[in-house]
Amino acid sequence: MEENDFVSIWLEETGNPAIEKLGQLNLEVANKTTKVLAEKGVTENNLASILDINPDEIKRWLTGRHVFSIKTINEIVIAMAEITQKEQQPEFQ
Repeated sequence: MEENDFVSIWLEETGNPAIEKLGQLNLEVANKTTKVLAEKGVTENNLASILDINPDEIKRWLTGRHVFSIKTINEIVIAMAEITQKEQQPEFQ
């Protein structure tokens, strides 16, 4: 692509709305996940353990420094369901 083509100039001047939207969605997923973890009293390390993922990766997720794929979002949803289900089960002594 040429440096002076119309699309390059337009993107430089206006930004890319699709990328901005994706960035906003990633931040929303991160914020909602952080909120649910706090409400349930679950740590980032607990989530990392449930998902079998390095805790540093979870930290990147929750600070919005990670681009979420549909697969990642599904993994988070499944983990949140597991956390909620564990919370609802009565403890046996």
